[in-house]
Amino acid sequence: MSPDVSVRRSRALLTGYFLGLGVVMAVWGARMPAVQHAAHLTTGSLSLILLAAALGMVAGLQAGGRLARPERLPLLLIVGAVALAAALALLGQCRTLASLLAAALAFGAAHGVLDVAANTAAVRCQNAIGRPVMSSLHAAYSIGALGGAALAAATASKAHSTLFLAVGVVLTASVLVAGPRTLALSGVDQPATSGPQGAGRGRAAGRVWLLGALAAASLLGEGAAADWAAVHVHALHTSSAVAASAFALYSAGMAIGRLTGDRLTTRLGAPAVVRTGAVLAAAGLATGVLADNVPAALAGWAVFGLGLSGAVPSLITAAGRHGPRAVATVSVTGYLGLLAGPAVIGALASATTLPTALLLPVLLAAALAALSPRALENTTP
Repeated sequence: MSPDVSVRRSRALLTGYFLGLGVVMAVWGARMPAVQHAAHLTTGSLSLILLAAALGMVAGLQAGGRLARPERLPLLLIVGAVALAAALALLGQCRTLASLLAAALAFGAAHGVLDVAANTAAVRCQNAIGRPVMSSLHAAYSIGALGGAALAAATASKAHSTLFLAVGVVLTASVLVAGPRTLALSGVDQPATSGPQGAGRGRAAGRVWLLGALAAASLLGEGAAADWAAVHVHALHTSSAVAASAFALYSAGMAIGRLTGDRLTTRLGAPAVVRTGAVLAAAGLATGVLADNVPAALAGWAVFGLGLSGAVPSLITAAGRHGPRAVATVSVTGYLGLLAGPAVIGALASATTLPTALLLPVLLAAALAALSPRALENTTP
């Protein structure tokens, strides 16, 4: 098999892993009320389960960063995906708080390991191809999430345990069928480059933490859209159906941006794409918040998603130049923004108003625009 064909197959294989991850996470999130009802959980108890999943994910990201050496990446992809599928199926069978906490911890840990393995393998595959492909891989995650949400909605009348088990079985079977190709994954056997020494190592560490801070800023915006977009639009005196479309429009903007992101990055470079997108995101959301009418608000959330679409793929690509641990560090820091953002915005909204609180992601998008050129300098493949 020629190297070009092998690398193309590797890209297609990784697309499948990102797609599957998106489906699983959307199915889990969309059927959360059914999990709560089946186990008779209070809101506080459900929060503990989400916290357990978050703690497991942080642990999994850190473990994945330590384990994700090039020769181990194929096995980590397989083990991480099968463990995630098994944990999802197990979550569907749990009916007590204790069992749900244990399963959620395992689910989060598997997610973290798979996240680092997939992103690290994607960076190496991208380097083997010699041009940006990370954005399209993250677009596969977004498309998978949209598909998973649609699947959850279509099976809302069915028991969540049946859905979780079915998705887990299909994902496990798919991973096992693709196992031989995963083990032969190209683009992961490139010789590792020696890391910087002395002062260069210090500069590299500073660059990684800057990338992490920018990832947190970007993902805080994603968390704001997920938890507050519908609330914001509904407060403008419109129907629940119209309000619910706010996050759908944000997600559509994100998916469109990621599907076109690789071509733009090839043509313009990552710094220009992320900077321009962040300016667009800040302007879009600011307009949507300050205009105080439904059409502007919906358009603002759509533009916000479009503008932020290129940030995380470019930041992960830049982190990959410093190795798997850097990918894990940037991922952990970024997810902290995703997890903490909605709560911070809620606290600010309680102290002021929701439109005022939503200016926080606007300001962070502006900071992303200002700092991304420095963080992403010389990182385009």
